[in-house]
Amino acid sequence: MISKSRRKFIRNTAAASAALSFGGVIPAFSAKSYKRIPGANERIGVSVMGVNSRGNALAKYFAQQKDCEVLHICDVDSRAIDRCRKEVGAIQDTSTRGFRDFRESLQDKNIDAMVIATPDHWHAPAALLAMQAGKHVYLEKPSSHNPHEGELLIEAASRYGKAVQLGTQRRSFPMVVQGMQELKEGIIGRAYFGKGWYAANRGPIGTGKESAVPEWLDWDLWQGPAPRKAYNDNIVHYKWHWHWHWGTGEALNNGTHMIDMMRWGFGVDYPVRVSSNGGRYRYQDDWETPDTQVITLDFKEGVTMTWEGRSCNGRPVEGSAAGVVFYGEKGSMLFPGGNSYKVFDLDNHIVREVKEEKKMDTGDLVSPFKNLMDLHIRNFFEGIRTGSSQLHADIESGHKSTLLVQLGNIAQRVGHSLEIDPATGHILRDKEALKYWSRTYEKGWEMKL
Repeated sequence: MISKSRRKFIRNTAAASAALSFGGVIPAFSAKSYKRIPGANERIGVSVMGVNSRGNALAKYFAQQKDCEVLHICDVDSRAIDRCRKEVGAIQDTSTRGFRDFRESLQDKNIDAMVIATPDHWHAPAALLAMQAGKHVYLEKPSSHNPHEGELLIEAASRYGKAVQLGTQRRSFPMVVQGMQELKEGIIGRAYFGKGWYAANRGPIGTGKESAVPEWLDWDLWQGPAPRKAYNDNIVHYKWHWHWHWGTGEALNNGTHMIDMMRWGFGVDYPVRVSSNGGRYRYQDDWETPDTQVITLDFKEGVTMTWEGRSCNGRPVEGSAAGVVFYGEKGSMLFPGGNSYKVFDLDNHIVREVKEEKKMDTGDLVSPFKNLMDLHIRNFFEGIRTGSSQLHADIESGHKSTLLVQLGNIAQRVGHSLEIDPATGHILRDKEALKYWSRTYEKGWEMKL
């Protein structure tokens, strides 16, 4: 059930978006008067792709928006479709249709936007197909599986004129936005070093065995653009994250958020040097990506940032499982993962603390920001209605942040630091590293503009 305060928020933000769309609405208009304005009551039709976990939560978030209808639920897992349709049906009056193949959903003219929460190897290819079908895109991070895909998405968003919002939702958190502004205004003087982190206690994934594909799964479509491999019993669901073939490790799974915040706070784009240290230390199993990793990025602007990922040791930093801290000439500024921040002087005294009433639930890996996701979705709708320039996390910005952690992973895989062109973000003079700039696709699934 939606609270009265939340209904009020949805009503007010919906009106605000509509006001922008139609050049402003006279404040004295009543709700009934407003509804008589042509087009004012139009709803955004949404299709959600990948609803086993995060996508299920997103489908419900979108269904709760007053000016939105979730029309289609898409997943290669028939069980996930049934579960999500039932849960969305408890929120909205409009019935949904289920699709195993999301391409069928894209053919429907009633769909205005596609929400993508699939495994990483599907993010960019699905987003491109959605834009080519005339749909706007809400894309979970990371924006792509590899750097080349991210560059293609930027070009596609421009060519097809579509709003593409990345799911780096902290860009819409009011207290974080306020804190970033204070950081830029010099509350800790010149900030020159940033540290981000994520810590968890993930268990082993074991040694998988080739087995028959379950009847509820379309394994061929699950693989989609990735070159084919036999079905293995410890890939689906979620454990694909730790395999390079489909996933991008903890760095892009959670590191993207923290790197994005640091890039935002420092006001930088591309580094000049990237290094990474770490490995798979905790268990001996099929996990390929690092479970412990420290990525370091140096920028020509005279700042350095690091991201520390610990997948198998959840000891918090600064009292939080995830967060960012900026260090400057006059003190430090801590963003402990949620919608709050603290400012310390050089003697480590708190000189300013801004809190949000509701805290981040770090134990909820699917939906830790239940009270704040609406803001990012509302901004996405604003971008659809008034132009992508309104987006807090457009695809160009999202690609830049995603690229920084992709570069970290590439440095990790080749075993040495990378020299980067600060104007483009491209790797310089390193044939071995450039092999990871793109990927090989299953025949017929290549990304083409």
